[in-house]
Order: sequence, then structure tokens, then C-alpha cells
Amino acid sequence: MRSRISRLGFGAFFIIVLSILTGCTRDEGIKDIEGGARIVFAHFKVPSPETLSGLIEAFERQNPGVKVIEEILPTSTDQQHQFYVTALEGRSAAFDVFALDVIWIQEFARAGWLLDLTPRLGADRLAGFLPGPVEAATYKDRIYAVPWFANAGILYFRKDLLWKYGFAPPRTFTELSHQARVILEGERDSNLKGFVWQGKQYEGLICVALEFIHGNGGAVLDGRQSALRDKQAVEALQLMHDLIAVDKISPHLVTSADEEATRHLFGAGRAIFMRNWPYALALYEQEDSKVRGRVDIAPLPSFEGYQSAPTLGGWLLGVNRFSTRSDLARKLVEFLTSQSVQKVLAIKLGFPPARHALYHDAELKMANPFIPPLYEAMRRARPRPVTPFYLMISQLLQPELSAAIMGVKPPERALEDASRLIEHILKLERE
Repeated sequence: MRSRISRLGFGAFFIIVLSILTGCTRDEGIKDIEGGARIVFAHFKVPSPETLSGLIEAFERQNPGVKVIEEILPTSTDQQHQFYVTALEGRSAAFDVFALDVIWIQEFARAGWLLDLTPRLGADRLAGFLPGPVEAATYKDRIYAVPWFANAGILYFRKDLLWKYGFAPPRTFTELSHQARVILEGERDSNLKGFVWQGKQYEGLICVALEFIHGNGGAVLDGRQSALRDKQAVEALQLMHDLIAVDKISPHLVTSADEEATRHLFGAGRAIFMRNWPYALALYEQEDSKVRGRVDIAPLPSFEGYQSAPTLGGWLLGVNRFSTRSDLARKLVEFLTSQSVQKVLAIKLGFPPARHALYHDAELKMANPFIPPLYEAMRRARPRPVTPFYLMISQLLQPELSAAIMGVKPPERALEDASRLIEHILKLERE
């Protein structure tokens, strides 16, 4: 049963889902086994799947008679989202526990698809967890998911080059631009770029733009209105454009670059600075890496007078409100988000924990030294706009941000156009 979707392919699996929604009795048939019960855990394919399977087997040993079935979904988050929406609109109980991207919680909670976990969490609720994931898990003062692991944008830099020119890691974008110019002039290497980041028109561009906007004291939403007309947001978008077109610190290719494109460029030794997620750090320390021993990380820069504001990523676990095994499902969520399990995931898979204490754990530090230095970024990470309509807002913002950084529209006009569209969407929340 395990990895059933991977073997069938997503198209075939989708047909199965549709058959469920049109009356198939799979929901009733899959739940009960002789002398025990089954629960289904839907999630994306993790690296080293045997690690997660081993943890699930430990849960089964702690709960005799319980069998957990893993439903492994496609890697694409868009396809995962489509699968969940299709199934839950049909009130399907085909899965009990499911992994949720940090940006889906509000949408699913508003739709009534997630079990309210607040009564089960007790008075301290999620006190030991990082603040960003907890905010993302909360809808109208109720908790609908538990943080599984976190993620946040960080600044990678070539420490050999910064030390050569006597620089400390930049705290502001002004410092970053100055350092990049000095090093580029000094190195006289036409293949070396200053600062690479994800500027392609996709969700990654939203994450980067928010780090500039939040790092200048701005925001996307102010209550139920757009805050993108404020000068902080305009200045932030103007800087993203100027890094490419005026300062020429960032190459024009960033306007079509995603995480992997920038990772490969930096990994080839062709950039001084890079904005990316933490996953690349361990790859740069592999034996065949061209930059092994020459890379370090720091919090992302901000504008003068403001603090670093990385965008929050990561995943949470929720319980399907239509599950017929909700008690067992909640028990599995508690187990998989426990401190001991998050520690294993950090050591074996490199998943940054969603719990404060693990960033100070001596055993974890020794086993995976790349994790503890991420704490400051994880602690400061801010979620994307917390609204049930986030995905719609993101789709509206992406072309406007892209047009501004490419010089097709002035930032003021792009953000004005985006604001009008966003405010139209926000009216839906009041209806």
C-alpha cells in the first residue's frame, strides 16, 4: 500500500479520487482491519523515505493494532493542493492526517476541512514552537495544524572573498551593494556576479519581495486593505529593480531564476551573495562542491533602521475534519511533531525544527552542525499574508512584481494595480 500514488502516477490516482467522490465505498473499507484500525497519512515524498517510515513504525509499536498507511503525493505543491481541494470538497475521508504547506492553513480552515485542534492542545497550546509557524496555524484564534518543520530565507556569502576585502557579513542592503561593488571591481572576473536571488514570476518571487518589503517596515496587508501603496513597499520594489538595472549588482538573469538556478550559479563559484532556503548549505559542503569550505550564512539584510525579515516556509500537519479516526489521527500528529521526532528529522533529513529547544540541542549540533546556525532566521521568519485568500493574492501579485523588477512598469504603478485587485479579493472575506 505504501507509495501507492508514486506507483500509479498522479493521473491514475486522480481517477481514484474522483471515484471516491462519486460514491465508491473505499472510505469505509480502508479504515478497519481485523483486531485494529488503519489511518492514512498523506504527504509529499521526503528524501530518505526509510527515515519517516521508521518513525511511523515506532508509532505503530506504541499503539498496538494500529496501522499507518503512507499516501505519497507528487512533489509539485500545486498538484498536492489540487488533490486535497478535490478530495475535501467531496468531504472525502480517504486520508486522516495530511502535510500542509504553511500557506494553505487559512484557506483550508475557512473551508471547514481541518479539525479544530485547540481543545486537544491544552492551555499552553503551541508554546514551544517558533512564532511564525504558530501564526500560520491560527485562524480566528483557533489552532488548525501543528508545525512539523520550518524554513526561512537566508543569505549565503563567499566568506573567502569577504574576508579578503576585510568585510563582515552585510546587515543592510546598502552594505551588501557596497561590498559587492568593491569585490567585483577588485576581482575583475567577468563571470563573477554580485547578488543572485529568485526573480522569476512564481511563488518564489513573492517570498523574495516580501523580504525586501518587510525588511523596510512595510507590509502587503493592513487589516483588510492593501498596504502596498505605502512608501516602504514602493522603496523595496524600487531597490529590487535598481539592483539589476542601476547598480548592476544582480545580473538580469535573476528575472528568470528560481531556487535551483541560483543554487547552481552560486555553487559554481560565480556569485558573491545569494538569497536562498537552507537546503543548499549541506550540498555546498559535499566533497565534490566547488565552493566547499568557502561558504557561510547570515540573516538576510534589511533597510537601514529595520531588522532582517525572512519569509517563512515549511510544513505543518493537520487532521482531515471528515476523518472517521480523528482521535488516532490527532495522536499521530502529536507524535510526528514531538521534539524527539523533529530531532530525528533534523539529523537524518536536514529538516529545520519548528521547536525552539532543538536549535540549542548539543546532540543535534554535533550530528548536523548546519541546523543550529539557522535559529536566528527561523525565529525572525514571517509568514506570507495570513488570509484564506492568499493563493489568489499571490497569483495577482506575481505578474505585477515581475513587471516592476523588469522595468515594464514603475513600482508605484505596479503596486497600485496590485492593490486594486487585492482589495477586490478581500471583499470576499467580508461577504
